[in-house]
Amino acid sequence: MHIYWFAITELNLETQHMPAPNTPAGAAQDDDLVFADETPAVAPGKGSGAWRVLIVDDDADVHSTTTFALGALEMHGRPLEFLHAYSAAQAMAMLEREHDIAVILLDVVMEQADAGLHLVRHVRDTLGRHDVRIILRTGQPGYAPEMDAIRGYDINDYRTKSELTRTKLYTSVAAAIRAYQQIHALEDSRTGLAEVVRANSELMAMHSVGEMTLGILREVAALAGQPADGLLCACPPGAAAGWQVLASCGASAALARDGMLPASTQGPAAAIALALAGRRNVYEDDHLALYFSGKAHCDFAAWVRLARPLDALRRGLIDVFTSSIAVGLDNVALMTDLHRAAFYDALTGLPNRTRLVELIDDSLQTRADATLCLVDIDQFAETNDALGHQFGDALLGAVAQRLRLRLDAGLALARIGGDIFCLLGQADLIEPAAVQDLFAAPFSIEGQDVQVSATLGLVRLLEHDGSAADALKDADIALKRAKSQRRGGHFYFSRGMGVEIRERVRLMHALRGGFARGELFLAYQPQVELAARRTFGAEALLRWRTEDGRFVPPDRFIPIAEYSGLIIDIGAWVLREACAELVRVRAAGHVDFTMSINVSQVQFRHPHFIDMLRQALADTGAPPERVELEITESMAMEEPDLLIERLAEIKRTGVSIAIDDFGTGFSSLSYLQRLRVDRLKIDRAFVTEITDAARGSSIAEMVIELGRNLGLSIIAEGVEDERQAQILQTLGCPLAQGYLFARPLAPEALIEWLGNDALTRAA
Repeated sequence: MHIYWFAITELNLETQHMPAPNTPAGAAQDDDLVFADETPAVAPGKGSGAWRVLIVDDDADVHSTTTFALGALEMHGRPLEFLHAYSAAQAMAMLEREHDIAVILLDVVMEQADAGLHLVRHVRDTLGRHDVRIILRTGQPGYAPEMDAIRGYDINDYRTKSELTRTKLYTSVAAAIRAYQQIHALEDSRTGLAEVVRANSELMAMHSVGEMTLGILREVAALAGQPADGLLCACPPGAAAGWQVLASCGASAALARDGMLPASTQGPAAAIALALAGRRNVYEDDHLALYFSGKAHCDFAAWVRLARPLDALRRGLIDVFTSSIAVGLDNVALMTDLHRAAFYDALTGLPNRTRLVELIDDSLQTRADATLCLVDIDQFAETNDALGHQFGDALLGAVAQRLRLRLDAGLALARIGGDIFCLLGQADLIEPAAVQDLFAAPFSIEGQDVQVSATLGLVRLLEHDGSAADALKDADIALKRAKSQRRGGHFYFSRGMGVEIRERVRLMHALRGGFARGELFLAYQPQVELAARRTFGAEALLRWRTEDGRFVPPDRFIPIAEYSGLIIDIGAWVLREACAELVRVRAAGHVDFTMSINVSQVQFRHPHFIDMLRQALADTGAPPERVELEITESMAMEEPDLLIERLAEIKRTGVSIAIDDFGTGFSSLSYLQRLRVDRLKIDRAFVTEITDAARGSSIAEMVIELGRNLGLSIIAEGVEDERQAQILQTLGCPLAQGYLFARPLAPEALIEWLGNDALTRAA
């Protein structure tokens, strides 16, 4: 801001110094401070009307001569409009109601010697009008204000009337108007920048791209001072067909087709392409195209319709706004992508497990009569393996599409696992039979018809007391129960199932801790030759005694160990411990002793089982020919070709093989011949029934005969009385074990028992 001080004594309007009307260039001949040739933009918000000049003087001639001198001229492209006050009091009243006065031509001395300065003080201090420019004039130089007063009250000019020619008056008023215009431009800029800061702050607080992009369009319209009418697009590289419309408003919303703005060489698409190519904002009289630089994955651009062209100030504010909000828009887009990845399935676009848990929590809190239903695609893994993952993904997409289209819109649909979908909603909308009917028609995948079925596990949330995660677990329990009964069926969760599964989980954790603490141990049940009643070996039996001394039955904890995978570590420990006991027994003098060790199916199929066996033999020094592994008949009949190969590897170590519980399964004799096993073990159930007059010894006798014909050794387990032993011996079974001979023994008791057995035979 420039302030000029001039002495003014008397208004002198000599015609030889007067420029021609509407010829401001003439002023330049006499005064270097004339701005008439400049034509800056109109002050924002002030329109294109006249500059208003208030003449305050108690001399009417001053009013008329001033109006005559300046009335026909233009300043900065606009005419002058004059207001008249003939006293300071009259001026004060006028200034109270008139708020767009640009310049005050003020006589210093009026009704009182300092009336003019009192008016200046009132304008600045009382009215707070710091924008209006004040030019002081006086015909009495002796009453000139002090320099401090001129500075303190921001007086634009001060001249004596005697020196004030028309040209110099024009120059002073033009300079004052220029200053007034600059003040308002600065104020408008300050206000506009404050609006930009406010808009940025509010938009940055938004968490979705939809909200933020619509907000950006509205804020651009506000900065332009025009109605909101436009659209904003995401513009990833290589999007030749067009751009995704993220937000639209006004009549421009009709430009988007199915959420896209098609590429075009004219109209909004062409303007956006121009902004993207130049990486800048493009301003035209009837529209603007805005560029927002993106870093996460794509740029953004907006097209806004204009009712009138924008001035330089508004363009500058929009430039500042777009450059500052671009980072926020990019961050919100990235956060939206992260949110989508966190809560939605990438393949199907459905809510994922995390989002489903939130939806279940909402249902639980409202105590809605809702049902949670897991939908498992039967044999999907086989389809995926046989036809490829791409085919499997296409099948999952087709299933998701069918469920989305045919299920009631009030149901929430999610994908929570590889081939598991989930339904959540009102109980009467989820009918298991109706859901399974959706799979009756085949799915067309890559030109092939694929027929699949689904198994369902359901939970009634009104009967559920736990969390959303617990509800999902319960539905999974029901699903497993349904699959165990028959595929393509369904099962509702019950409280009893929950108690059962929670007890299994509790037992699993207890087993893991008990194994780590050394609560598991081996007991050894002697095996004898029936004819001589001589011990030839023992079976190693796994036992668990908890810290409080309670025994947990093997049929309870071994299945849990298999299910949890803990059986691998436990099984490796059993191998080493049993082999170590064999070495101790041999060191005690029983060199013909054989150790029989049970092997779990999960353990047996582990890819490193042979390595574990060899390591146990090497670590303990146990002779392989005195080690026997027991596998169940059901294990032997599952994937027999694979089993034959595995058994051949075991045989190459020198270890022998026995089939436990023989007769309880459905063995194929041809496979039995190929398995190269060494011994068959008659199940205790058949030993018990050999004394039953109704059934006799038919199965036990058949197993014994089969073993004899195949050249296999036979041993019967569960022999509890002498009569059973005698019948078995009569039938040709040479070996047995059971309570008749000995209960399972601790390691120290086993060696003692073997010593006593040897002494008894010697006697």
